[in-house]
Amino acid sequence: MKITNARVIVCSPGRNFVTLKIETDQGLTGIGDATLNGRELAVAAYLTEHVIPCLIGRDAHQIEDIWQYLYKGAYWRRGPVTMTAIAGVDTALWDLKAKAAGLPLYQLLGGKSRSGVMVYGHANGSDIEHTVDEVLRYADMGYRAIRAQSGVPGLERSMAWAAARCSTSPPMPTCPASTTGPPKNICATRRNSSSASARSWASSTICCTTCTTG
Repeated sequence: MKITNARVIVCSPGRNFVTLKIETDQGLTGIGDATLNGRELAVAAYLTEHVIPCLIGRDAHQIEDIWQYLYKGAYWRRGPVTMTAIAGVDTALWDLKAKAAGLPLYQLLGGKSRSGVMVYGHANGSDIEHTVDEVLRYADMGYRAIRAQSGVPGLERSMAWAAARCSTSPPMPTCPASTTGPPKNICATRRNSSSASARSWASSTICCTTCTTG
């Protein structure tokens, strides 16, 4: 099964997702994810200019050989861009092998080991009250694990601590002057709610893990 063509697909404007699609002489295609957060287009260029030309004509079944060739064939090895590109190729080749075998990929990798996996819901709110409401909404849907993320009133981007400290909004929690050693969580606990007791367990905390010693 020879590789006849490969192309990079970049989609989702503003949040580039990079997908590698490998085509073969048997009409089968394999896809692999090659998305590197923040440097997506660097991986796309690396694949297009340096990797794809090396794939044409190779046996798609020789997954390990191709991996070693791409890894050791470059003067500068490793690094996030290179390894993400190689991972995209590796995944696409395994996808091809599974399709050629007529089996789901997990069967080739040892078979099923569980009947399901736990997932979590991402409760995202504009402020703490809104976030708690979102936590309860996910709980009502049956989620057993919920991640809570609250915005900061008055801020457009709550993830930027530098912006938070420079804005006119109420100050965020800071480390005590006596703090020593590595950064620690500083938590601001939500005030008690007067609503039903079902909300009490959801009175989660907003934690800062970026504090430094004073």
